[in-house]
Amino acid sequence: MTATDDIDELSAHLRTVAVEAALAVAPDLRDAFRGRMDVEFKRDEHDPVTEHDRRAEERIRHALLGKVPDSTVIGEEGGRRDGSGTVSWYVDPIDGTANFAHGLAFFCTAIGAVVDGRPVAAAVVDPIAGHVFSADLRGAYLGDRPLVSAGTADESRALLITGFPNSRELASGDPESPARFAGLVSRYGTVRRTGSAALTLAHVAAGWCDAALGTTVNAWDICAAHMLVDRAGGTYVPFGGEPGWDQPCYMAYTRDLEPTALRDFTRWYTARAAGTSR
Repeated sequence: MTATDDIDELSAHLRTVAVEAALAVAPDLRDAFRGRMDVEFKRDEHDPVTEHDRRAEERIRHALLGKVPDSTVIGEEGGRRDGSGTVSWYVDPIDGTANFAHGLAFFCTAIGAVVDGRPVAAAVVDPIAGHVFSADLRGAYLGDRPLVSAGTADESRALLITGFPNSRELASGDPESPARFAGLVSRYGTVRRTGSAALTLAHVAAGWCDAALGTTVNAWDICAAHMLVDRAGGTYVPFGGEPGWDQPCYMAYTRDLEPTALRDFTRWYTARAAGTSR
């Protein structure tokens, strides 16, 4: 057996572990959805957390360590717990907590596995729709069906999902941010703000959304989902930070789209961050 065979087999195993862990918390999230719940806030009122986030993350942590005992788990709510092995898990128990807490059915559980700095397995589960997205080094899947990231080639007919600009970007007072958002609205057929980066990227992987743009994401938001896009044949471009997959900004699009407006945006955003002229 070659080294490639070894990593492919490990990747497939980790995909199975990730899917099982994400599915383990899905019934509890469905039961809690649109029920009474206590909501707290982290950085500000735009960053909520519920008891269900914490409970789901702890259950996922136990499930992952039960199957891969020496792995490291990095969770949005529980922080980092180091193991001695080569596998690191990035866990977002509820990506889209604000949607979950308000009763809007666009949120998911996202789990990504990284080996030697490389994402190798992913699971994104939408507990309300019942969609199970997953990926390993051999491909991306919706349930057992291969995912193909395909859509329109024309931005003027395309659907873009973005969280830009968010409240912190607007609070910075840069007058060009609203103008840049307006430019995206004018150049895309449809623009939406859904509130879950992981589920949005899963939709790009499935071809249900043509493009996505994010500017303030964390590693647990995109570890699993960016691999779905890549393995489904779409394009995921990280930017705004040090080289690597876990940068704070991204653009993603299907294999068919020519993302001229997104490329213009990333050039502007990168130049602004570097303090150079626009």
